[in-house]
Order: sequence, then C-alpha cells, then structure tokens
Amino acid sequence: MPSKFKEIFSVVLPCFLSLGLLAWLFITIDYKHIWLAVKGSDMRYMSAAGIIFFFINFLIIWRWRILMKAVGLKAKTLSSLRWYFIGSFCNLAPISTVGSDVIRGLGIAQELGSKPKVFASIVLDRLSGFAGIVILAVVAFLFGHGIIMNKLVIVAIVAMSVISGAIVIVLFSHRIFSFACKAFAAWPKIKDNLMRLHFDIVLLKGKQKRGWEAIFISIGAQIVLAVEFYLAAKGMHQNVPLVYFIIFSPIVCVVTSLPSIGGLGFREIGWVYLLPLVGVSKEMAGGLSLINSAFTIINGLLGGLIYVTTLPSGRIQYTQADPSLQGSSS
Repeated sequence: MPSKFKEIFSVVLPCFLSLGLLAWLFITIDYKHIWLAVKGSDMRYMSAAGIIFFFINFLIIWRWRILMKAVGLKAKTLSSLRWYFIGSFCNLAPISTVGSDVIRGLGIAQELGSKPKVFASIVLDRLSGFAGIVILAVVAFLFGHGIIMNKLVIVAIVAMSVISGAIVIVLFSHRIFSFACKAFAAWPKIKDNLMRLHFDIVLLKGKQKRGWEAIFISIGAQIVLAVEFYLAAKGMHQNVPLVYFIIFSPIVCVVTSLPSIGGLGFREIGWVYLLPLVGVSKEMAGGLSLINSAFTIINGLLGGLIYVTTLPSGRIQYTQADPSLQGSSS
C-alpha cells in the first residue's frame, strides 16, 4: 500500500467509522429523546462523574510510571503527565496518523533517549491494562452470571480472555516471538527493533511484583470507571446496580480501542446494546454514552492545551524519531 494512500486511509477510516456509527445511532433512536434524557440530568451526579473520570488519568499514569521503572527508565513525573495528556489529545484527532501511545512514547524517548525501553513500557502498560479489564470482567461475570446470560456478553468475555493469554505467551516466549519475527526477515531493521523490544519486555520477568502492581491498578481504574458510569446513570435518574457497569464497562473499553475518533461511535453502540439488557431504554443508554464521550473530548482538549502552552520546550522532532518509531511500533 503506497505511503500516501495509507496516510489518507488512516485518517478517513476512523472518521468514517465514528460518524457512520453515530449516524446509524441517530437513525435508530430519535435524537430528540436522547437530548431530553441528557437535558434532564442531575448536575450534582454529573459533576461527580466528571471529576472521577478525570481522576482515572492519574491511576493510568501511575501504572505507566511503575512499568517504566521496571524496565529501567527514570522519567520525571511532570514529563509523564505532560506526554500522557498530549497523547490523549492526539487520540481525538483523525488528522493524526499516529496514536496516543506513539506520541507519548516519542515524547518521553526524546527526553530519555531510549526508544526500545520506552515503547516496551507502553506495550506493558497496554498489556497490564488489558489484563486488568479481562480479570475484572471475568470475576464480575462469575458473580453476576445468574442475572446476565446473554450469549454475546459471554462470547466477548471468553474472547478477551483468550486474546489476553495469547498476547502474554507471544510477548514473553523468546522461541515464539523469534519465530513470529521471521515474517520481517526482509526488513532486518524492523526485525532487530522488534527483538530489542521483546528483550526489554522480558525484563519484567524478574520483576513480577511490578507487573502485579500494574494489573491491580488497572483493575482499580476499571472499577473507578464503572463507578463513574454508575454516577452518570444516577444523574440521568437510572437506578442500575453497580455490578452491571463493572461487567459491561470492560467490554465497551475494548470495543472503543477500534479505529475511531477517541472511541466515538463504538462507545455509543456498545452501551446502547448492553444497557437495554438490564432494563435501560436505548435513549437513556445513548445519552449516557454521549455524556462519557464528552468527558473524553474534554480530557483530550486539556491535553491540547498542555501541548500548546508547553510547545517551545517540547516540540517533537519527527525527522529524528521516525526511523526507530517504525521499527519499535510496527
């Protein structure tokens, strides 16, 4: 695929999916009913939900910093905060051809000068986050399986468990990872960078305590996110037990990682499908998801503000970073 076409495709696809799914949502559900559901919200609950949503950022940054230390990186706290929020901003923009992980990785690597270790910490961060999502979803479902027996929910949780296990095996098994890297034999530089990334990830083998700390923080962050949804639902006068959000939230989080504008569209479809299973109307579910999309956008805009106000001291030099980036993030 030509590079120019690939760049255009990477911009168009997220826009097409997000806008297409939102269009389908508003065709299926009367947007006036969604607006009425949002308009009648209790701002006390919504304010509390917004504050909790913002707090989750710091749990994720804390997890990332633990894993950076585990692979031998010593990043400043303010730098970690700054690049994390800038990455969140870039994740909103379909005009960006790189994701939030790549942006924060480039930013920290520019300061520390160790790209493979930085990107290893980000891979481990994502992996521990996914592990936390899977563990919480499985445990919550085991407690709540008597009240939710929807086949799609069961399939989603089983699929997440299998995928999580497979990723761990591939990343931490030298034999399997080396075999997989043979596919890049024609591109020795990419293959070499992938192997360096693998060796840095394997550093965590002797530091299981750090890995478990990251996973427990991930579980905590997911529980806090479920509480945030619970409060937002209370703000919309919906009395939905917290356990349902603990079961559903991990599934929606995985879905929103698909190509989109900050998860927009996929988040709405996910909640509009799941919440009616427990008696919430589609209009209320759509309104709840749009409120949380608004939280995500505000969070990203904060990152944009941080980027603009600190631009002179932190501009990313793409011409220097691209070669290693292509190898480390492929």
